Amino acid sequence: MTATTTAVPYRSAQPVGRDSFVRQLHGEWTKFRTVRGWVVGMLVAGLVTVAVGLLGAAGNSMVCGGGGGCHRAPLTGPGGEEVHDAMTLVHRPLTGDGSITVRITSLTGLYPPDGRLPAGGGSPAAGLLPGVQPWAKAGVIVKDGTRQGSAYAAVALTGAHGVRMQYDYTHDLAGPPAPAPPSVPRWLRLTRAGDTLTGYDSADGTHWKAIGTAHLAGLPATVQAGLFATSPEYTVTSNSLGGSSSSGGPSRATAAFDSVALRGTAGGGWTEDVVGGTDRGPGAGGLPDLGYRQSGGTFTLTGSGDVAPDVPGRGSPAKTVESTLIGTFAGLVVVTVVATMFVTAEYRRGLIRTTLTASPRRGRVLAAKATVIGAVAFVTGLAAAAIAVPLVEAVQKSKQFPLYRTPFATDLRLVVGTGALFAVTAVLALALGAVLRRSAGAVAAVVVAIVLPYILAVAAVMPAGPSRWLTRLTPAAAFAVQQSVHQYAQVAADYTPADGYFPLPPWGGLGVLCGYAAAVVAAAAVLLRRRDA
Repeated sequence: MTATTTAVPYRSAQPVGRDSFVRQLHGEWTKFRTVRGWVVGMLVAGLVTVAVGLLGAAGNSMVCGGGGGCHRAPLTGPGGEEVHDAMTLVHRPLTGDGSITVRITSLTGLYPPDGRLPAGGGSPAAGLLPGVQPWAKAGVIVKDGTRQGSAYAAVALTGAHGVRMQYDYTHDLAGPPAPAPPSVPRWLRLTRAGDTLTGYDSADGTHWKAIGTAHLAGLPATVQAGLFATSPEYTVTSNSLGGSSSSGGPSRATAAFDSVALRGTAGGGWTEDVVGGTDRGPGAGGLPDLGYRQSGGTFTLTGSGDVAPDVPGRGSPAKTVESTLIGTFAGLVVVTVVATMFVTAEYRRGLIRTTLTASPRRGRVLAAKATVIGAVAFVTGLAAAAIAVPLVEAVQKSKQFPLYRTPFATDLRLVVGTGALFAVTAVLALALGAVLRRSAGAVAAVVVAIVLPYILAVAAVMPAGPSRWLTRLTPAAAFAVQQSVHQYAQVAADYTPADGYFPLPPWGGLGVLCGYAAAVVAAAAVLLRRRDA
């Protein structure tokens, strides 16, 4: 009788595939949570992030002028954004559909192009030189009343940016180019049909070109239609190795209009309003001759201020939401220390070979460690940001600082983005620790690559140009994920990292850090297979 043998396929005692990685993850998580110093370190990272933000807010104070206190509620536009709304306005009521057409025959102004300020404490106008501020504006406007912050659409000739159609403060459409400074007549027209307003431009009053269309939802039947003139503050920024400094003050623009034609159901006569008398910046009260005069069919308006979004970098004391997260850099230093020790401790104690021997694929060891430390760091950053934002804002309000409003989606992105910033930084530090096998060297490298460029940029110890390059090319670009402010083409401001502006978009900046982290992780994986074999 012949015995038969049935072949039984060999089954490895070591789990493979997904189960193997899950076991590896569980093992690395067990290592992390059983080392009290690492857990405490992550808690400290979150606490430091919140504490530095609170200390920074508590150490700031508003410089209040005389009179009724220093806290002024921010002026908001139709969309809830902070705005400036200051101009000389000559208007009449317009009911229903209609249009207003004018010819601007001149646009002149006063402001110091070289940044010189008035000497001897005299009137601001005494220190102004002839010249038109580049974003000075004069033209036609349709506005929902004369209240500051109300909806509007306007077509304007500017000092150096041609003809523009602007509406509801944040929207800006370019028309045909015009000379700078403008020295030739320009015809402007604005028509209303329901909630739709259309702007037109013409060089001769016969051939018209449409600039754009605005839809102002909820515009009442009766609006104010008329002429306006305004000129924003000048700002001169001086750059040096010691940082950037800005100086500025009010300017004014004077525009002459004729051939004024208001079509439609218009009531009453022309009425003058100097809108926003307190919204022109320091010293604006010293500007004389704001208003208008009429001689026959010619209107001459002199205005100062701006009709545009309010942005950081123009001298406003208002605080942005990212100012509540100023402690992020301190939290990242602690996270970096914990992340590097998570791998270098095994080298220091000689346990790395045991860890690598237990795993059939060494790349999984690094991937498991990176997943664990990244997840823990993400939760730490997420929780720290979610706590810091409301707490620090409460302190800022108690100090009477006005706050820039941001949509909930922006606040959520800042909180989640801070968690992601913590996570990717932790993975980068872990990978550097695996490459260098020394905690001190890895921590120093991460601090120099991420934290130091950020501090140099936001502390304004460097000129604006190098600061922008630092936050574009180095891993510090990831701090852009905490940016909440916008840049507007129609608003002249510094737009530097010190004012919260980063050269890259939020997730694009984080992507730069991700690229650095991916490169170092790849190098660490290669070294694990070769050097630690």
